[in-house]
Amino acid sequence: MSLNTILNTATSGMMAAQTGMRVVSDNIANVNTAGYVRKTISQSNLVSNGMGVGVNIDAIKRATDRFLQSASLNAASDSGRAAALSSALDNAQELFGDPSAKTNFFSMLDDVFSAFSQAADEPSSSLLRSQALTKVEDFLGESSRITAGLSSLGKDADTKISADVDRVNVLLKQIDELNADITRAKTTGVDATGSENIQSGLIDELSSLMNVQVSQRANGGVLIRSTEGMSLAGEGPAVIKYEQSPTANGFLTVTSANSGGQASPLYISSGEIKGLMELRNTELPALSDQLGEFVTRATEELNRASNANSSVPAPASMTGRNTGLDATTALSGFTGKTTIALTNASGVIQRRIEVDFSAGSMTVDGVAGPAFTPANFLTQLNSALGADGQASFTNGALSLSANGGLGVAIADDPTNPSTKAGKGFSHFFGMNDIVRQTGYSPYETGMTTASPHGFTPGEEITLRLTDVEGGRIRDVKVTVPAGGTMQDLLTALNSRSDGAGQYGTFALDSKGALSFGSNSASPVTLSVVEDGTQRGVGGPSLSQLFGLGPSERSTRASGYTVDAAMESNPTRLPFAKLNLTAAAGTPALAVGDARGALALAKAGDSAVNFSSAGGVGAASSSVLRYGADFAGSIARKAAAAESKKDATASVKVEVDTQRQSHEGVNLDEELINLTTYQQAFNASARLIQATKDMYDVLVNII
Repeated sequence: MSLNTILNTATSGMMAAQTGMRVVSDNIANVNTAGYVRKTISQSNLVSNGMGVGVNIDAIKRATDRFLQSASLNAASDSGRAAALSSALDNAQELFGDPSAKTNFFSMLDDVFSAFSQAADEPSSSLLRSQALTKVEDFLGESSRITAGLSSLGKDADTKISADVDRVNVLLKQIDELNADITRAKTTGVDATGSENIQSGLIDELSSLMNVQVSQRANGGVLIRSTEGMSLAGEGPAVIKYEQSPTANGFLTVTSANSGGQASPLYISSGEIKGLMELRNTELPALSDQLGEFVTRATEELNRASNANSSVPAPASMTGRNTGLDATTALSGFTGKTTIALTNASGVIQRRIEVDFSAGSMTVDGVAGPAFTPANFLTQLNSALGADGQASFTNGALSLSANGGLGVAIADDPTNPSTKAGKGFSHFFGMNDIVRQTGYSPYETGMTTASPHGFTPGEEITLRLTDVEGGRIRDVKVTVPAGGTMQDLLTALNSRSDGAGQYGTFALDSKGALSFGSNSASPVTLSVVEDGTQRGVGGPSLSQLFGLGPSERSTRASGYTVDAAMESNPTRLPFAKLNLTAAAGTPALAVGDARGALALAKAGDSAVNFSSAGGVGAASSSVLRYGADFAGSIARKAAAAESKKDATASVKVEVDTQRQSHEGVNLDEELINLTTYQQAFNASARLIQATKDMYDVLVNII
């Protein structure tokens, strides 16, 4: 080996040791720098003609493990999703109050029934009547407050999703730009670990927002893809957009750099954005929907008892709720018998009209009266009332009034009561409701497939179908058909080409409630993007009448108030029951009769058929039992979310600890490396000095 070769070999060794010491010094200097990954040098033996001629520094690399990095990114995504769910569900539970405390929302319904029970002991007490109405108002006020609170949480989720998506777009752009820096550095043989560390930190932040796939590019940098493989960064930054709607489920789209501007659905399965979208599209609407079902059935039972009874004296007029139907449709489908009585101030019946819906006939004061059909019912009823009263139907609501100081009382036949959609005549129309509503819940219209749907042909409703992951499948625009029956409307809704029939089926149940069921094993969720339909002039839309979509159903608990007439005059409370067997000339309504008050007090114990709501199946239960189960489910859901948040956070801490152990700087190891490189440097320097001395000897000899 020549002296030149020896000198070159020693020089390469000294330069390698110098590079090693520089790398070690950088590691030691950044021992406390967050996100810093320690550097190592990769060196190889230089060979010429089979003979070793020194050492070469191939690269300065970061001490990373792609498996640990992947596990860390996945753990961050899972933790972000669980934390978002847990935080919001905890806030949602707080809206209902502590389930173990007597002041929680569900205990307020117990207070309502207790107040009516106390009033039944002294039915003439104005104070007790007022207190009972106050308890009802408190319960309805709290239901409205909670509904508004849940809606606010949903809006907050929307805002956070938009902010997170904006941040994701910034991160994707920065990650993609750093690829160019890294590639340029590696091509020129420059240390690129600084840019790689910054890029790694950005990827860590990105993974907390949404789960991604990360792979290394051959020329340096990374390629970021979505879970289904769409390019997000590395081939140009993609642009993600959150498509939100005030009434329909929101979803994500992505426009890749090489897509030509064509947006595609983006599916994510984890990360903070996924958790927020679950809250916005599923969890919060489900809570609101179940709350709406609970409040609806509670008020339904109060109104059932209220409509079966009367105040003393009977009110001079009654105006029912807006059924959303025309008179003929609303009056069709009744069976059984009911009695409309006009009483004087002493409760004595002055005119009695017995209506037999099954036979289509009326009896006036025991004498056969006019026959009727749903189309001419009001005309025939007015004929039967004569000069003592009148009936009318306006804006979907039935009204009855009496003249000459008389009052109106309604009672069903005890052996063959009138019924439609599970309600008596007075209850169906809400003639004597204690609780009034602005909506149409529980959406049991009493319509059949042969009933006229009442919407104008050509009107359109746009439905959104969403998969189990929250991604939009498609939007379907359904046009009201020329055919005028509910069956024609169902056929249009279930069309496989122009409706939702490819994904699910609309059906009308025995009570006239319209529902949508998914066809496939993978559930499909339906929401309403836009509804341009209207039943009659000023009537409800299709989604309002039948409660289609989570937006309509999730707000219904806020639409209830105490009847204004009863609130201003508690004597209007229906605490007495019309005695249909009272002898002529004797009071059929008696002061001090508390049977109506007792019925109101026991309304919470009656068996009720609850519809499917908020992911909970249909059930038969008492209102109080359903409320207790609902309270428990809220607490369990919040506790489960909290437990999952803790579990995913623990996994993240463990994985991050392992990753940090592998990637972080260990001072003891770096000091050993520093000593090693220092010794190697000194040895190479001594070799160079020895070579110089030999050169000097040779020169002197010459």
